[in-house]
Amino acid sequence: MSATLQDHTGLAITPASAAPEAAASAPTARPVADRIMDLRHRDRALSFDNMSFAAEKADPFRVLVVDDDAAHRSLVSEILGAPLFEVTAVESGARALACIEQRDFDVVLVDKMMPEMSGDELCEAIRARFSRHILPLIVVTGSHGYADLSISLAGGANDFIRKPYDPNELIARVRSHATTKRLTDQMESAETLLFGLARMVEAKDECTGDHCSRLAHYAEVFGAELGLGARDLAALKSGAILHDIGKIAIPDRILLKPGALSAEEWVLMRQHTVIGATLCGELKSLRGAVPIIRHHHERWDGSGYPDKLAGSEIPFLAQIFQLLDVFDALTTARPYKEAWSIERAAEIIEEEMNKGYYNPALTREFLALLRRAPAALTDLEHGVPDGGKRVYDALLANGLSRG
Repeated sequence: MSATLQDHTGLAITPASAAPEAAASAPTARPVADRIMDLRHRDRALSFDNMSFAAEKADPFRVLVVDDDAAHRSLVSEILGAPLFEVTAVESGARALACIEQRDFDVVLVDKMMPEMSGDELCEAIRARFSRHILPLIVVTGSHGYADLSISLAGGANDFIRKPYDPNELIARVRSHATTKRLTDQMESAETLLFGLARMVEAKDECTGDHCSRLAHYAEVFGAELGLGARDLAALKSGAILHDIGKIAIPDRILLKPGALSAEEWVLMRQHTVIGATLCGELKSLRGAVPIIRHHHERWDGSGYPDKLAGSEIPFLAQIFQLLDVFDALTTARPYKEAWSIERAAEIIEEEMNKGYYNPALTREFLALLRRAPAALTDLEHGVPDGGKRVYDALLANGLSRG
C-alpha cells in the first residue's frame, strides 16, 4: 500500500515496507492504535449506550472486507476492530463468496477495482447466488464519477465510500448499515415478530404493566422447581409471553371495555385462545407453547374454554401456566382491585383449587413454593429478555404508539 492511500484515510500511518525516513517524517503523530481506540470508544459511547438490543452489545458486528491490497485490508481491519466489529479480510471475490457461503455477515465492504472479479461483479454475484438480499454491500472507490457509482448501485451495492475517507466516516457508515441489518434480521424472524405482537397486545392494557416478563420469570422459577427439562421450560416461557397474542384480533371496544362484558362480547373474547394457537401453530419452534396458548383458560373440572377439557386432558404445561397467570392477576393492581398480598393470593388460589379450577397436586406444589420462598417469584431485578421485547422497545423508542 502506498503512503498516498494512508493519507486518504486521514491517519498518519506508515506501512512496514516504507522507508525508515518516511516514518520519521511525522514525529508528532499519535500512535495509530491510540487514535483508532479513541474513535472506537467514542463511537461505542455514542451509539451503543442507547441501543435496546442486549445481543448487539455483546456480539460484535461481523464485517467482511474484500480488497486485493493487503496493506489496505490490514488498515481497514485495524480501524474496524474489536470490540465493535469482528473483521474477516480476504483478497478476492472468489474468497469472499466462499466466506459468505459458510457464515453470516452484517456488512460486506468491497473495493471497486480488483483483478479477476471487480467489486461490482462481486456485488452482482452475491445478490444472484445467495438469498441474503438485506446484506449491506458497501463499495469503496476512488472514483468520483456518478456513472461509475450508478453502475455499482445497479449491481446490488447499498452504499459507497469514496477515497480519501475519514475513519470516522468508515466506522459510522459500517455501524449504521450493520445496526439496520441486525434489526431487520430480528423483524424477519417470524418467532420474534410474534413475540413483538404479543408485547403490543400487552401494551394496549396499561393496567397489566410488564405482565409477560413477570409470567416468563414465574415460569422459569416454578418450572425449575418442578424439574422440567430444557425443552419444556423453554416452551413454558414462550407460552408465558405469547398466551394472549390472539387478543390482537379482538376489537378494542371489547378488549379495553371498562365494565362487564355482555354474553355476545364474551363469545368473541374467548376466541383469543383459538386465534393465538392458530397464529403460532405453524412455527415448529413454538409448537411446545401452542397447547399453553389454546388451553390456559381450561379448568380441571371441565368448565373452562375453549374445548372444555377436564383433568389430565388439559396439557400439563397449560395446567402449570394457569397457576402463574392467576397469581399475577391477584398480586398486581387492576382498575377494579388493588394488588393483593402473596398470602391473600395463596388463599384465593387454594379456594379456587377446591372449587375444581386447578390440578390439586400441582396447586399444592405451587402454594408450597409461595410459602417457602416467595422472594424467588417476586425478585424481577434481572427479568427475562426476549427478542420481541427488544424489537418492540426499539420501535417504541422510534415513535411507535402504544395505542
